[in-house]
Amino acid sequence: MSSDRTTIAQVADEAGVSIATVSRVLQGTTPTSESARARVLAAAEALGYEPAHRRTRRSHRDHESYGVVLPVLGNPYVSELILGCGDSASQHGQSIGVVVTERRHDVTSAVRELVDSVDGLLVVGASLSDTVVRSLSPRLPVVLVGRSALPGSDSVCTANAECAQQLTEHLLAVHQRTHLVFVGDPDGSPEVAERYRGFRLAHAAADMPVRRPPLRVPPVEAAGIQVAEEILRRRVRVDALVCANDELAISVMSRLQDGGVAVPQDMAVVGWDDVLAARYLRPALSTGPPAGAGARQDGGRPAAPPDRRAPPRHRAAHRGLEAGPAGVLRLRGATAAG
Repeated sequence: MSSDRTTIAQVADEAGVSIATVSRVLQGTTPTSESARARVLAAAEALGYEPAHRRTRRSHRDHESYGVVLPVLGNPYVSELILGCGDSASQHGQSIGVVVTERRHDVTSAVRELVDSVDGLLVVGASLSDTVVRSLSPRLPVVLVGRSALPGSDSVCTANAECAQQLTEHLLAVHQRTHLVFVGDPDGSPEVAERYRGFRLAHAAADMPVRRPPLRVPPVEAAGIQVAEEILRRRVRVDALVCANDELAISVMSRLQDGGVAVPQDMAVVGWDDVLAARYLRPALSTGPPAGAGARQDGGRPAAPPDRRAPPRHRAAHRGLEAGPAGVLRLRGATAAG
């Protein structure tokens, strides 16, 4: 329902509270019960309600600023993304405002406050629900990063499944690996789900079974260390790890090496996001592209798949392989056994 047609009375009706309670919750003037506050915020979000003072401020929008909504702050990919946003904004005489949704209980209200002070919004990953994104897109330009476009928004993302399939095929066909494991939780984000789909597609194309289920861990350093320690402790038969991001891959690789595992001779490791640190490891880490590097998806149109015929741009001394002109993959030393 459009916010222009939604009244405070309708929100009160939907939440089962009085109009005064809705007003107190939305203005934050006096305390209300957690139960009432949750019902009011859920009703306002579902109905797309926007207070009049916000509509008035929005009608005069020209802030020379845009907002970025992130699920987390601190991992290498997000750090590089924020740096890129800041650089781009400064080149145009603009600034950025950031909301991090992790561990926040007031995400919707925080984002709506941000919207009042920016001219456009960048939403990264699954940091906001589809419902919230749909309610925001009529108010200002919204670009989604690393997820499919929704009506009224644009999207920038990588051809995750196709690139993951190429990485996995490289391990299966070129390096003759037979016991691969995917490290990451496909239920954790749409991007990881697509990467795991590409992993399975490569196995199907090679007529080879996926021998183990994915190791469903969060995409953080500590989880990568735990995965490596479990492999070292149990000595399971694994000869390649396809990690959902570079943070996992770097921590896995470092801990395995500390435990006496030769990478890539005994264990090949690949990651995702092409963070700066990946190219300085020894051996350098093979990695998939960050969101936006391999493909663009606008307004729901499908992303273009990578060009598998593109010639290699550079062959490194350690016999890794750099990507072709499309910049889709970085296959380096951590998959090349020499």
